[in-house]
Amino acid sequence: MSMAPRWQKSSYCMNESDCVELARLLPDTIGLRDSKRGQGGPVLAFSAPGFESLITRIKRGEFDRH
Repeated sequence: MSMAPRWQKSSYCMNESDCVELARLLPDTIGLRDSKRGQGGPVLAFSAPGFESLITRIKRGEFDRH
């Protein structure tokens, strides 16, 4: 029997209802979704190294609007 992923909101969201949520989908797969879309919304799936790379690039500001 497969367990449903346990989604967790970002700590930056505080009490906001619309936020980013993360869950471990498989031992080496991280899911990312928009909380306002909920259960039926799309999920981006990353390998653990791919997710770490994404976070590093976000922290560097590589996706900031100029």
